[in-house]
Amino acid sequence: MNTEIIQSMKGKSIDEIEKMMLSLPQAECPVFHKFGDGLYIRELHMKAGTLAIGHEQRFKHYNVMLKGKVKMLNSDGSTSELSAPAAFFAEPGRKIGYVIEDMVWQNIYPTCETDIETLENIYLNKSEAWKLNNELQMSLLTLEREKDREDFKQALEEIGVSPELVTSQSENKEDRIQFYNNRTRVAESPIQGKGLFATTTIPANEIILPARIGGMRTDAGRYTNHSANPNARMEGDENGDIWLISMRNIKGCLGGELGEEITVDYRQAIKENLRIGGASCQQLPQQV
Repeated sequence: MNTEIIQSMKGKSIDEIEKMMLSLPQAECPVFHKFGDGLYIRELHMKAGTLAIGHEQRFKHYNVMLKGKVKMLNSDGSTSELSAPAAFFAEPGRKIGYVIEDMVWQNIYPTCETDIETLENIYLNKSEAWKLNNELQMSLLTLEREKDREDFKQALEEIGVSPELVTSQSENKEDRIQFYNNRTRVAESPIQGKGLFATTTIPANEIILPARIGGMRTDAGRYTNHSANPNARMEGDENGDIWLISMRNIKGCLGGELGEEITVDYRQAIKENLRIGGASCQQLPQQV
């Protein structure tokens, strides 16, 4: 693919371009969610050769291009080239660009909100084409995850924990602590309820997040779902804290899609909790 593809888009609507792109394999597009004092920074990494179309930005906002070079298709059909470093305010709307050199781009928003789903609802408009494609992908993944749901039921029977107890503990917010991590996010899960997802590639045998720290649960402790074929495990330390650790490479975002859901085997998680002297299985991550 080269910059000539930008020229082929002239005369086509954004919706036509997006529908065409959604039908194609999606490129790796790591997203880092960063929070500062009154700021939310959404940082995208794209490799050279990537053709990208963004969600519609609802408001004028600040943009910083830290690295790379990109050819942009402007609303009037003309093209322009941007090279890092660059910083500017962008008007509401959508951006379409072809990445010429590996790029790092930041969208910066003034806000104290830290829930990513809420932030996206505030600042982004997602098209009907994207929503329909997302619903289709979620339906397919939900079917694929039936084995995980069945194994979850089997695990509860083996452990001797009722589904009602699991639900009550997953809804308990008294033992929660906020712990920011810029390469994961909570979102709707095809397994059940909410789940924890990678937004960037996470290498094998790496600490992802603490699941329990100082006796309090993080998002990893509350939202990490069970799987019959997990990609992570729980590991305790001498302080009684529990860490979520990857067992293999976990894929991050592809295009506008969520990355891979991070999962554990609850059997292993409960054994690890008991090994380090946990008071009960109620302190463990629970399927929601």
